Order: sequence, then structure tokens, then C-alpha cells
Amino acid sequence: MPVTNFHLEVNPVIPPRLARLEELSKNLWYSWDRATRAIFARLHPNLWHAVNHNPKAFLKRIDQKRLNGAAEDPIFLGTMDRVLAAYDSYHNVADNFELPGKPPLNQDDLIAYFCAEFGFHESLPIYSGGLGILAGDHCKGASDMRLPFVAVGLLYSQGYFQQTIDREGRQHPHYSDTDFDDLPIIPVLRKDGSEMRISVDMLGRTVWAKIWSAKAGNTMLYLLDTALPENSVADRNITHRLYGGERTTRIEQEILLGIGGVRALRELNIRPTVWHINEGHAAFLTLERIRGLFDQGLSFDCALEAVAANTVFTTHTPVPAGHDHFSEDMIRRYFGEFCTATGITPDTLLAMGRTPESPEFNMTALALRSSRFHNGVSRIHGQVSSSILAGLWPQIDATENPMEYVTNAVHVPSFLATDWHETFDRYLGLGWLHRLTDQNCWQGIYRIPDQIFWSIRQSLKAQMLHLVRHRVREQHLRNQGSESHLDRMLKFADPANPTVLTIGFARRFATYKRAALLFNNLDWLREILGDADRPVIFIFAGKAHPADEPGQSLIRQITQLSRRPEFEGRVLLLEDYDLHLARRLVSGVDVWLNNPIYPLEASGTSGMKAAINGAMNLSVLDGWWGEGYDGKNGWAIKPTSEGLDPVERDTEEARTLYELLQDSVIPLYYHNTSLGYSPEWVAMAKHSIASIMPRYNMNRMLGEYVSKFYAPAAAQWRKYAGESFSGAQHVAAWKEKVRVAWQGVRLRRVDQPMNRIRYGAALSVEVAVQLNGLAPEDLTVELVITRPGERNPSRSKRYALRHQHLLDHGEHLFVRQLTLEQCGKIDYRIRAFPHHDLLTHPFEMGMTVWL
Repeated sequence: MPVTNFHLEVNPVIPPRLARLEELSKNLWYSWDRATRAIFARLHPNLWHAVNHNPKAFLKRIDQKRLNGAAEDPIFLGTMDRVLAAYDSYHNVADNFELPGKPPLNQDDLIAYFCAEFGFHESLPIYSGGLGILAGDHCKGASDMRLPFVAVGLLYSQGYFQQTIDREGRQHPHYSDTDFDDLPIIPVLRKDGSEMRISVDMLGRTVWAKIWSAKAGNTMLYLLDTALPENSVADRNITHRLYGGERTTRIEQEILLGIGGVRALRELNIRPTVWHINEGHAAFLTLERIRGLFDQGLSFDCALEAVAANTVFTTHTPVPAGHDHFSEDMIRRYFGEFCTATGITPDTLLAMGRTPESPEFNMTALALRSSRFHNGVSRIHGQVSSSILAGLWPQIDATENPMEYVTNAVHVPSFLATDWHETFDRYLGLGWLHRLTDQNCWQGIYRIPDQIFWSIRQSLKAQMLHLVRHRVREQHLRNQGSESHLDRMLKFADPANPTVLTIGFARRFATYKRAALLFNNLDWLREILGDADRPVIFIFAGKAHPADEPGQSLIRQITQLSRRPEFEGRVLLLEDYDLHLARRLVSGVDVWLNNPIYPLEASGTSGMKAAINGAMNLSVLDGWWGEGYDGKNGWAIKPTSEGLDPVERDTEEARTLYELLQDSVIPLYYHNTSLGYSPEWVAMAKHSIASIMPRYNMNRMLGEYVSKFYAPAAAQWRKYAGESFSGAQHVAAWKEKVRVAWQGVRLRRVDQPMNRIRYGAALSVEVAVQLNGLAPEDLTVELVITRPGERNPSRSKRYALRHQHLLDHGEHLFVRQLTLEQCGKIDYRIRAFPHHDLLTHPFEMGMTVWL
């Protein structure tokens, strides 16, 4: 007869004196306040590690006697009270953010930020990599700066996988369902105490989603979850796994995120004035907003203009193939009812997501066509995005289209090791965390005595090596390795004597990141690592997507190479790279290695995290490092000519890497170490912090988002939505008029062009324009002056011609007289493009006529 097993969890009773520990456990403020995490760890270090540093799960499992003892321990209570005082002080500041000299956000403005993943902390596993970590940092920075900000995402039963690596280097992904009761989240309740839910129709069925909330300091995060009994098994699985399943699951996740997210905010009575789509996964939100305005009586085109006016879209993808796309048939099936309800044809909707390169429905194209503020995430990536997306503005040069950039940054409190805080207080002055963007403040780094600076760096390295040894030991023994062999593997990773030069490479194992570039020439690498007087350790960590066989092959390759006698102990590969390991690595290594294929690194932020902790970057000049490198704060691998084939490219760039290691990095670290350290190395490490900290922090990044996008988008919304959306209606009607007429707009030179004039004489230009029914104020006629050979139109000088009068045959005369202030040869051209005072960007329509 079968025996029934019953399960019971006994939870401790929190003593009244410790009651606010529960409050701390439910606010993700702990994810960037290490003092808060430390008080939990102090209660039971082993349990803290066992619950993956999760305060809420920790309080459910800790022994009652330990809590009772802590409630009577004056030292613990004093520490807890100091943490609570800092917590209360942080949350009681009510300042509204304003950027001096820039358009401020109004009191009633609110930014809604949508993303498919959020990486706040390992205790909330709803992230996979850089996109999620950046989204988490974005929310944390918004909290620090008191931005009016709310975030929307999905709550996955299974976050990204946990990774183990076997003896042969094979990656094994492990998924486990999360107990939501352990997470720092709570269900959102209605006034009657019932759970708040929203529904989304998919292929004729109703999918229900529960709304959860999480608090990250001053920022609220709302998450949607379909694992509900009223849903079918298939629909419960929509939010089962982050980036899981095939195309059907993917489109349903993105429908839920975009459409369901808008409905969730509507149900919560939250009315954003700015909508930020962080990567294309959430782009369907614009369709739901259009539908909402259509239901209020606006036409589809008018609703589109209103929605686009206050929508910001950030792309993180540097290659066309990386953008999400779905088949036409899939879009017709999932959005047929939407088209009927809004009075448009399926072809009209499909056109919103079409690109010149493919008939498939592209989520990036949808996001761009239904937003008016667009950006890449570094200067190089902005240029790359302008180029690969140029087809959406076909008559505009890529350098002039509406694609901007804001370089990514990091949340300093999350990733700066606390070991620095006391020293920074002393040499930078109290309040340095509130002066992160102040270049003068960070000059104080140079006042830190070298010995103190070096001792902090060594302490951080020792902490990192302690974790490295723990991870390597667990992995080695699980794979049936011997203790004696373990000693050989860890002979250079000694926390008691952390003097060995340590170089880290930790990131997603995608092929374009080239984790194995270091091993391009094994003889040369053997020579570099064979110097017994100047030892070097390379530490690798990272996961490959379970479907990415080439990425997994890189893990196998590095595992096998690390076992060679000449590399044993000098090359370590750690499994299960997560935020906890990341914090230790970026603060503890001496050098951060990054060698992606140019220009495929959109930005990258791990190198910033290492730099603010005093490590130096050794990186390809791509992403953020292309603008962060100043020649003295690290080392740069210059990309080779794009004309080389991949093998030649890798060979050349590996050569540069070896030369830098052999001639610069290793000699500098071990140079003149009679004091116990290299003064030249310390000087460079100080400069790494001083040059990078004030530029690549979240305050700077969010300040740019406010000034470039959020404040202007909110202002555009007021212009378009005011007076019953009269602005949006006017622009929609005007754009339709321009589209109909534009093919008939023609330019003709009236005056006789001169090929030589004297300095100080006026250049006169007269142009007859056939407007084809447009008014003179509907376009700008412009003189564009460049130097011969200049290929970048953004560096040209532009002068608008003035309308004079009507000519015969329906043409209009435009004239400009210009006194040139430069001698030598110049080139000039004449063009016309649509103009309206309410346009967000002068070239948003993508139309130009050249003479």
C-alpha cells in the first residue's frame, strides 16, 4: 500500500526587536546596500550562502534560537539600527530630480520602463545577462535620483539556468522552479483584497496574468505571471522560462510583456507620460496604446503619432540577425482581431514591422516606427545602429537619421567594493557618492597613498581568490577529481599571498566575444605563462546559451587547454557565473580582458565595473572602451581592417594581445616591486578609477536619458495630447498630405552657379521648387556645405533658404545669400525635406529631395 508523504515548513517567529528585518528583506535596496546583506549573513553565514544570499528565504529558515540571541545582542542590534537609519534616510528624501540647465520633468510626469529581464541580485533570478543587469541598474539609478519611474517585466518560474561543467568541459544546464514565496515580491491586491489580474486574448483564447510587485528602493517593479489555475497548461508555461520555448512561446511572452504590461499599468491606475522600450521584446506595447486611443475616438494614424511622440526605444543589438522577428503568418493570426478592432488591414500592420532586408515582422522595426526617440548604447553602437537600420529612413544619410546614443553605465553602489568606502570618505570627502559625475571630486584618488591603495587592491583580490578556490574545489570534487590534483590547480590562486597577476574574462560565451582568442597561438602563450618569476593567472567564467553549440564548444576548448601541464593552475574556468561571482571578479582581478569582434560589442559594462574598483582594462576598442580608453587608463587592441578574413583577423588581434601582455602588462605589474608593489602599476590603476568613474556611472547615464529623451518626450506628449489630441491629429493629417505629394516635389536651380568668388563676396543661391500642392512652410529648402572629400554629412554646415514668392508654372522661389568665412575649395548641395514645428526629429519621415 503506497505511503503518503506530507510536507511541512516550520518558520521562525521574528522577535519584535528584529521585526524590521522583514521589511529589509522585501526591498531590493539590499541588492546594492552591502551593510544590509551583511547583517543577514552575520546571523548565520552558512545558511546565508545556502539560500543564495536571499534575505526573505533566509528569514523563513533560520533557527529560532539564533534570532532570539540576536534580539538580545547589543552589538548586532547596534549594527541593525545603523542599517535601518540609513534605510530610512534614503527613503525619506523626497527630492524630485531636475537636471540643471535642462528641461526638467514636470511634477505629474512618470516614466514606464519595459524590459524582458531585470538583474537586480541573484536572489531574484529573472535575468540572463547584460541586458537584465543594465535594466536592474537603470531601476536602481532611478531610485537613487528620485526619478518618477516604474518598471514592467515578466515573472518567470524558471529564470536562466544554473550551469555545471563536467570533466570533458561539457556544459550542463539545470533548471528549477522558483518558490515565489521566497522572492522579494508580493501580489498586487485590489481594494477588496482579491489578487489583481489582467487578461490578454491570444488566438481566440483568454490568457490571465497575475500582477506582482517588487520594490527596489524608491522604484516599483511590476511583474506578470501566467502560472494560474484558470489558464491552460500551455498558457501557464508562457512565463515558465526566461527566453524559453520556440517561436510560439516567444511571441506570446512578448505579447504578454507589451500588451499585458500596458493593461497592468492601466489596471493599477498608473498613467505614464513617457514609455521606454528597452530592446524590442516589449514593442507590442505601442499597439496596445494605439488601441486604447483608438477606442477613445482617435483615428489609427492619429493614435500612432500620439503614441510615438512619448515613446523611447533603446536597441542593444549590433547585428541585423539579432533583432527578434516573426513570420507574417504568425502576425496575421495573433493580431487579426487587433486589425479588425482598429480598422486597419493586416498589411498595414505588417508594414510597421517590415525591413528592406526581410519580409518577416521585425520587432526593432516596429519599435522604431512607433517611437520618436531612439538610441544605441555607445558611440560606436549608435553609428552601427544608424547604418544597419538606415533602410527605415531610405532617403536620409545614415549619419543624419534619428538614431542617437547614450553610452551604458553601471550602478556604482552595486559594484564598487565596500572596502573602498572608508578610504574614499577620507581622501575624496564625505558625500562622494552624491558627486559621482564631478571630475574634480575624483582627482582625490591621486591623493590616496600608494600603500593604502595597494593594500585595498590586495584585500579584494584575496576575497576573490577565496571564492575562486571554493568554486573550483566544488566543481573538481563533483567531477571525481583528486585532492592532490586540486592543489596543483590552485597553486597560484592563494588568498594568503595574492601577489600573482590575475586577469579575468567573464561574460556570456557567445562566439563573437572570442573567449578562446587568448589561445590562438599556443606556443606564444606558453612562452608568456612560462616565466616562473612573473606568474600570471587567467580566470574564465560564463555561460553559453543551451542552444548555442559553438558557444558550448568554446567552454570545452578552454577546459581541455586548462588541463595541459604548461597551463595547469594558470588557466581556470569557473562554472555557474552569476552576480555574486561577478561582483567578486570585477573587484578582485588586476586586469579585465575583453576581445570581441569589432563592432559587435554594443557597449559592455563589466569592464566599467572592474575599472571603478582599480582594475585595468585590456580590450578591443569596441563598445564603451572605444570612448573610455584615453591611452593611460589601460590597454587597447586596435581592430584590424574589416577586409581581413576571420582567421587573419583573429591572428592579427591575438598578436596584439600577446604583445601587450608580454611587453606592457606583465612587465609593468612586476616592475620595481621593492616596495611590495609596482608604483607605476598603482599610478595607472588610480588613473583607471579617476578617468572612468565620473563618466560611466548611472547618474551620468540617467541624466542623459532625462535631457535627451525623457523630458523632451514628456513635452512632446503634452503638445500632441493637449486639447483632445489636436496636435497628434494635425501631425497625422499633415504627414498624410506630405506622403501623397512628395513624389511630385522637384527642385530647379534658377541662378547661374558660380565656380569662383572672392573672400568676403556673397554666394547667392536661387531655387525654384515645385511643391505639388504643399505649402512653402511644409518643407525646408537647405544649402549643405562641406569640404571636398568629407563623407560625414553631420559635419557639414547647413543654411536654410527663404521663401520669396510664387513663380510661373506653380513653382515657388527660395533664396539665400551667404557670405562664406573660409577660403579654399568647398562643395555644396541643395535639398528639401518636410518640415513641421511639431516634428520630434527633422528627418523622422525619412524623406529628402536633392537638386
